[in-house]
Amino acid sequence: MVMVMMWLGYTQVWICKSIIEVVPIKYEINRNLSSIPIWVIYLIGFIPAINLFHKAWFNLLGADPLKALEHELGEYALILLIFLLSFYPIRKFTGLNLLKFRRSIGLLSFWYVLFHFLTYLILDQQLIWDLIIKDISKRPYIIVGFLSFLILISLALTSNRWSIRYLGSGNWKKLHLLVYLSALLAVSHYLMLVKSWPIKPLLYFLFILLLIIFRFGLIKFLQKK
Repeated sequence: MVMVMMWLGYTQVWICKSIIEVVPIKYEINRNLSSIPIWVIYLIGFIPAINLFHKAWFNLLGADPLKALEHELGEYALILLIFLLSFYPIRKFTGLNLLKFRRSIGLLSFWYVLFHFLTYLILDQQLIWDLIIKDISKRPYIIVGFLSFLILISLALTSNRWSIRYLGSGNWKKLHLLVYLSALLAVSHYLMLVKSWPIKPLLYFLFILLLIIFRFGLIKFLQKK
């Protein structure tokens, strides 16, 4: 019994000591994160796009560079969306606050989707609308992807202080929760596109599903309490 009490006492001391050591580190990391200029995020964020267009121009994207460019741009957009949705659980589990970068990451995702969409329209289909309509009728995943893009357009257009004041903070937050629907549609678009169901899009789908369950399931749980 004495040994158990001593072990419990030691454990409590160790936990308290760990918390005391970790908390200042967390605040230090948050302070360093808050000092990062937003333009740095955009600069780093556009590097993959510049690299892809460079490779496409010099025909370095394999046997079908156009499809590779289109696919890679879309996948980067999806990865950025997943990263954006991860901000909430990261803050809940670690205390790290990435909210300063929410707008920039969201807009980067929008730009990558726009590049993806324009690559399809201009380079792939060459703005021949008969071909585009015929392609859409044969491939419904294009409609799913376009719905995701429409949501991102509305979110990008309202990602400013004027929109928050005009819509009101509550309505603005509700509108921007649609980013979860956009991500779900985007990953569904990817799954329908690949057909063979490789592991990577399945992992993307599972991760987005978990993020949605965590976000909305946790809200309902806290409301009940």
